[in-house]
Amino acid sequence: MILIVDDKQENIFALQRILELNQFATDSATSGEEALKKVLKQDYALIILDVQMPGMDGFEVAEAITSLNKTRDIPIIFLSAVNTHKRFITKGFESGAVDYITKPVDADILILKVRNFYRLYEKTQALKDTERDLKALNESLERRVAERTHELHERNRELEITNHDLQQFASVASHDLKEPLRKIQLFGNMIRDAHALEGRHAVHLEKIIDSALRMSKLIQDLLSVTRLSEAEQFEPTDLAALLQDVQNDLELVIREKGARIEVAPLPRLQVVPGLIRQLFLNLLGNALKFSRSGVTPLVHIHAEYTDLPEPDSPARPGGGYCRLLFADNGIGFDEKYIPKIFTLFQRLHARDEYEGTGIGLAIVKKIVEKHDGFIFARSRPGEGATFYVLLPVQHSPAAQDTASHHSPTLNGIS
Repeated sequence: MILIVDDKQENIFALQRILELNQFATDSATSGEEALKKVLKQDYALIILDVQMPGMDGFEVAEAITSLNKTRDIPIIFLSAVNTHKRFITKGFESGAVDYITKPVDADILILKVRNFYRLYEKTQALKDTERDLKALNESLERRVAERTHELHERNRELEITNHDLQQFASVASHDLKEPLRKIQLFGNMIRDAHALEGRHAVHLEKIIDSALRMSKLIQDLLSVTRLSEAEQFEPTDLAALLQDVQNDLELVIREKGARIEVAPLPRLQVVPGLIRQLFLNLLGNALKFSRSGVTPLVHIHAEYTDLPEPDSPARPGGGYCRLLFADNGIGFDEKYIPKIFTLFQRLHARDEYEGTGIGLAIVKKIVEKHDGFIFARSRPGEGATFYVLLPVQHSPAAQDTASHHSPTLNGIS
């Protein structure tokens, strides 16, 4: 709607006729005071304002309208037959008008200007409505984020309590389970050493001793999984020294199999040393375990930096990720089983073929998760396997504090 302000009714009538013929709705006021009351109650797209009026003149009315937050953006067009001098026109624009038209008015020019300012006002209002909607949406999103953050904090707190309880339970359970197993192993060995059993009695005894040993290892591996939820301290670590310790631990197996371990230079990295040592132990141990009969086991280990956490991303010194490769020439496996090998108690081979609990690679995956890293595997049956471990070079203090809660998705490439 357009508001026409003029102290002469005949002028108002003439303008209303012109505007209404061009499909514009109008309203009118015969004084500045009446105009101010109306703009505070009604929304107008445009004000056509006469300059020469008794009481408040057009300049004063324009200044009052543009000083109010509610009305400051309404376009004002001055109309004047008397004050046509340049200084009056200048004063009109300084008062807040968008145009100053002198009488007599050319109806076509007036309608052209009215239409342009009307469109401008509509676009301005549409923009304001959009901004208002966006503000409301942002406020809604902020509320939802705050609520969700609160929920996550509560869940994390509950998880911490649950993890603590699980750790306590696992510790007690492992101790209570291991004690009778130790006795089974002890007395089984005593019977075997003291009595030269033969035939099926000797076979049965060996099965008892082997089963007790396997159960003991299973309990130890399960305890390792539960301990991975504990908070750990990241620190600069010499990976080469860590791997050498692991090779020392596996020295007998390496010697028995006649295995060759080729290690390229490894860097210092910000990690949890105990966990990475266990990762090395499991990956190297697997490479030795799943060797091919009649083939000298060969394990190649090296590291490089890259910008992207992908197995095939180009190597680049100074990249944000350290990519560790463990490649062997063992029995390998079909890549369709990649999702399976990182799951607890999942085995690709019968226990009588290759010993193990089916937990080792699940532990490796959890260790990589703890470091905000990624793990990939590639293999073919009979052609060995390669494991790619990508670890971030830097860990922020916040990431270290939340390491026990944050578990990004790890991927297997098929």
